[in-house]
Amino acid sequence: MSENLSPEQKVSRRDFLKVAWGFFGGLALLETGGMVLAYLQPRLAEGEFGSLITIGLVDDFPPNSVTHLTNGRFYLVRLADGGFLALYHRCTHLGCTVPYDQTQGKFICPCHSSEFDQQGAVQNPPAPRPLDLFPITIENGEIKVDTGSPIQRAAFDPSQVVYP
Repeated sequence: MSENLSPEQKVSRRDFLKVAWGFFGGLALLETGGMVLAYLQPRLAEGEFGSLITIGLVDDFPPNSVTHLTNGRFYLVRLADGGFLALYHRCTHLGCTVPYDQTQGKFICPCHSSEFDQQGAVQNPPAPRPLDLFPITIENGEIKVDTGSPIQRAAFDPSQVVYP
């Protein structure tokens, strides 16, 4: 049957393989590019770090309490006067996770012993500044924290406290 084909219609095995390799190579590049783009897209599922997190009702947090919210990577501090602060749990010195010491009533960094009070202010260096804050909104008695935009601060200011 190949004897009836003209020379313009014949495709050599080498040309066929070149086209096939080019097609499959291009397809592999497109798939890889799609995977890279999907990987680079931020995952902002509601209730996870980097998004708006609904914490609970104001009455769920007694005055003078510190609650660690691990999925949000912050501490919700309710001060003795009833105000709220959302403190990022990352040390401002080298970025270590800072645990809250209930017995001493302060945050103590395990890496270089920086200490922070309940407002996040530096009590013992080497941390250069207070713990970062996350914006809090209280709507209908429900507390919401925006973990997508941490606020760096030079010192504690009473205007940073959010009241219900």
